[in-house]
Amino acid sequence: MTLSIAALFPLTLGHAQDEGDELRAIERERLRSLVGGDLATARRLHADDFQLINPAGVASSKEQYLGELASGALDYLSWEPGMIEVRRYGDAAVIRYQAQAQALAAGRPTGLRRFWHTDIYEKRSGDWQIVWSQATLIQ
Repeated sequence: MTLSIAALFPLTLGHAQDEGDELRAIERERLRSLVGGDLATARRLHADDFQLINPAGVASSKEQYLGELASGALDYLSWEPGMIEVRRYGDAAVIRYQAQAQALAAGRPTGLRRFWHTDIYEKRSGDWQIVWSQATLIQ
């Protein structure tokens, strides 16, 4: 007997809109924390095993990523998401959106750029946390 992914992880239908809105709000809160340097909020919203794959293809752990923000090696000046699409699968969700962002990296401005973001959230101990994130530069 073969089970499909949908059978293993059925898309939650009941309150899908409300749950999508909740995840959109959490992602926006995460982005505000990163731009505003609110590391306490960022630490709460990023799982301990979080991993980012940045547009250059470099992987960073939670500690590496938030450490760059804390040290000033990375400083987001703006990060404006467009419409955030949400797909929920039980206690996991995938979000995807385009965003415009600008940062200082190693003291140099990156300029305002557009990116695709794909993020995986998991509900852990009742709270949503981001576990994987990948950003792709739109040329």
